[in-house]
Amino acid sequence: MTEILSTYPRKCKKFGVLNATCYRLICSACELGIVPSITSPVKNPAEISWKVSNEHASKERAKIIGVAKKNNYKGMKDVKCLISELRKLPVLYILISMYKEVLCNSSFINSLNTTMLGDAINEKNSKPNIILFMADDLGIGDLGCYGNTTLRTPNIDKLAKGGVQLTQHIAASPLCTPSRAAFLTGRYAVRSGMTSFLRTGVLMFSASSGGLPPEEITFAKLLQQKGYATALIGKWHLGINCNSSNDFCHHPLSHGFDYFYGIPVNNLRDCKPGQGSVFKKGCEMYVPTVIQITGIALISLAVLHSIGLLRVPRRALSCFFLMASVFIGILFLFLYTFRHLNCFLMRNHRIIQQPWNYDNLTQRFTEEAKRFIKRKMDAPFLLFLAYPQVHTALFASLAFRGKSVHGLYGDAVEEMDWSIGQILHALDQWNLSAQTLVYFTSDQGAHVEEVSSNGEVNGGCNGIYKGGKATNWEGGIRVPGLFRWPGVIQSDVQIHEPTSNMDIFPTVARLAGAQLPNDRIIDGHDLMPLLQGTTLQSKHEFLFHYCNAYLNAVRWHPRNSESIWKAFFFTPKFSPKNSNGCFHSHVCFCHGDFVVHHDPPLLFDLSKDPEEKNPLTPETESHFYEILQVIQQAASHHTKSLPAVPNQLSLKNMIWKPWLQPCCSSFLELCQCDYETQEDKGLLEGWHR
Repeated sequence: MTEILSTYPRKCKKFGVLNATCYRLICSACELGIVPSITSPVKNPAEISWKVSNEHASKERAKIIGVAKKNNYKGMKDVKCLISELRKLPVLYILISMYKEVLCNSSFINSLNTTMLGDAINEKNSKPNIILFMADDLGIGDLGCYGNTTLRTPNIDKLAKGGVQLTQHIAASPLCTPSRAAFLTGRYAVRSGMTSFLRTGVLMFSASSGGLPPEEITFAKLLQQKGYATALIGKWHLGINCNSSNDFCHHPLSHGFDYFYGIPVNNLRDCKPGQGSVFKKGCEMYVPTVIQITGIALISLAVLHSIGLLRVPRRALSCFFLMASVFIGILFLFLYTFRHLNCFLMRNHRIIQQPWNYDNLTQRFTEEAKRFIKRKMDAPFLLFLAYPQVHTALFASLAFRGKSVHGLYGDAVEEMDWSIGQILHALDQWNLSAQTLVYFTSDQGAHVEEVSSNGEVNGGCNGIYKGGKATNWEGGIRVPGLFRWPGVIQSDVQIHEPTSNMDIFPTVARLAGAQLPNDRIIDGHDLMPLLQGTTLQSKHEFLFHYCNAYLNAVRWHPRNSESIWKAFFFTPKFSPKNSNGCFHSHVCFCHGDFVVHHDPPLLFDLSKDPEEKNPLTPETESHFYEILQVIQQAASHHTKSLPAVPNQLSLKNMIWKPWLQPCCSSFLELCQCDYETQEDKGLLEGWHR
């Protein structure tokens, strides 16, 4: 293969996708019969001979350009470069000395694609820098490059223009914790126990013992082993401790990151005074009931006791009243102290601000990211910048507040776009852009039920797609997917194939030269062949959509077909009934009376109905039962591949445990501190690892 590739003009390789483009052109020319006469056919692709005449070169140049235009190839730059070189070297025109079936067989294509990818990467940088941007609860319809015309996202749109835009990029879960676990490990979250059978499907407390198990392998671990400097800046949400308040078994530094600056749990309304509470709905639903039951019970006992029908010891009445009072007191204490105990900022293992200050928080994350890049610019680095925006509590720095037409939510989106622009500008300034793969996504779709107490919409837009966060309707799982790597992957290209956020794991592992672990199933697939255009179809024939720990739906993209089938085994009950979300409970749940089960499963063809408006029936789809049979067989095969693992999001792992509580001062001081000072920042400047 190397001998074959060496025949291509070296100058042309600077475009990155040249080899793939040339290969596709040659293959098309073969199929259309545009092949010079063969003097001595050979069976071995490595024995291709290269001969030419000026006359042949002149005729074939025109034919190849015609083939390229007919097939609408994107890499016309590369074709022109090739033709230019052929004019300079007319005696080096390609004579294909093999039959069509040899040239175009799948094994040859795969081996050639592999060689071309390695050649392109080696020419740019044997170990590229990698920057991964992840927004929180951002809707696919919030970005200009995905159709939004009212929010200003020029820097994110520039990423799309300069690279590849995935239009069917799927989050492995519609909730934060399991989605991030799948993203980092390349595996469905259920394989690592990072899914819940409870109503709550994410980690809520800093003093929970659940989290990403230490034995899980993240892409950060693999890259760290390959000499990468690794950093996570922003939101983690995958646990902190297991058995003590400082064992850090789930902490980012235990999962392959050299440096961590950010929030270990989550950004919730309760973290910001004046933005309400995520527990409000629960309190409204259950606390009045508890108070009513307690009151009725006490009054009934007192009446029965006074009329002599029931003898109740006063001590028993007092104990009952005391227990009810303690329960209500603990509940109010919990709500009062939640911000101090769970909303804090860490640098590595140290708490530096508890609770965190929202002032200029995004700007601080941005500066930390730029400092890390500057420190590590002489060696390959991995930077995972996970914004807490635009999850509520919403926030924006003063310079962005009130500047968008969509309230505080729009301000937060536009500030995040500014931050990404600052990072991209730094790459240009330090001549790192050509050596850096950049990726942007969101952990799941927009939270459509987010509405403030004064009626302002605090959730984003999922475009044409139904539902949102916590559901497996397309609005909950179809997220932005943008890649840029100048000269190595295609530019200004849209890819409509199904892909997953789990694909990042094998993609960056391969770029770093790391071997994928062979002791576990990796559900993601390397995206480079798609991004470079050397293959046109995703390797994902099936994608499995989980609602917490329950298999909710399956997506099937048959080989050599444009159809994308999606079958739901159950769907959430929207409330109000004809709305687009579960507004009565603030978020949709995954079992019990909150869902409707479907037998047969609800079936859609997303290629024709991406809005999931018209479920198919045996009358509207002649292969209805055959399609469902294939999907159900795939689901059965998938579930049989799941190991029995400890459930990290069980009740015992989710509840608050006082002995695990991180605290930078004392409980009497409500764990308050603020070490985020100029002196501390000065120490950061001198940090080297």
